[in-house]
Amino acid sequence: MNNYERVARIIRYLDASHTSRPDLATLAQYAGVSRYHFHRLFSAWAAVTPKDFLQCLTLSHAKALLAQGASVLDVALTAAGLSGPGRLHDLCVSLEAASPGELKSGGEGWTIAAGYTDSPFGRCLIGEGPRGICHLAFIESQQEAPEWATLQRNWPNAALYRNDNRAAQLAGRIFERPAHTGTRPALRAYVSGTAFQLRVWRALLQVRPGTLISYGGLAAALGKPAAARAVGTAVGQNPLAYLVPCHRVIRQTGVIGDYRWGAVRKRAMLA
Repeated sequence: MNNYERVARIIRYLDASHTSRPDLATLAQYAGVSRYHFHRLFSAWAAVTPKDFLQCLTLSHAKALLAQGASVLDVALTAAGLSGPGRLHDLCVSLEAASPGELKSGGEGWTIAAGYTDSPFGRCLIGEGPRGICHLAFIESQQEAPEWATLQRNWPNAALYRNDNRAAQLAGRIFERPAHTGTRPALRAYVSGTAFQLRVWRALLQVRPGTLISYGGLAAALGKPAAARAVGTAVGQNPLAYLVPCHRVIRQTGVIGDYRWGAVRKRAMLA
């Protein structure tokens, strides 16, 4: 068996068995070579490492099943062979909804620290209240005051104070690219929204970096295949830019579409 046939055999094996997530030793044994030789051989012929190739298969499979209406939990635990739905998204966010009483009070009794900071996608305003991040929006130059007014309008009775240092710390946690894989501390966030909006925003948290989903696919994943328009409206009302990744939703035709914080910024995020 020559090297091409050996690699082709492995690719066919991975295509059929990727949900069991075979490790490097298993693949090397199947190929009949040492682990070191197999890793070097596969990388040279396929142009990606065996691990990266397996990830691509897993995520493509998960995306297809989500588009067909499978639940995120089912995809994560069974179809994609992952340990849980959190593995579908490397930035773990614990998203809570403000209670009706909190909405009625407009944040009365709260203190919200908010500040401006730079990010890989431009300047942004980040607000943090007693239960986590409550505001994240990108801004253009000379637009700081209007976005601050939006934050005040969302929580009219809260005490706001400016803290750019805290915003920079939060931006570091949100936008950092860890040098190693592993469990990252969950970011706490809370939002004001309807029960349906919260379902949509929580579903968005399961769309893994590097993958896309259509409005129809997201609606199907929520068990509401006829509600693509309502899902699209909820996506557009997301109050936490990037953190709740509404930028990963595109039109069914493949068109990137509009974005609340700018179409160019959306393209940069996807890239």
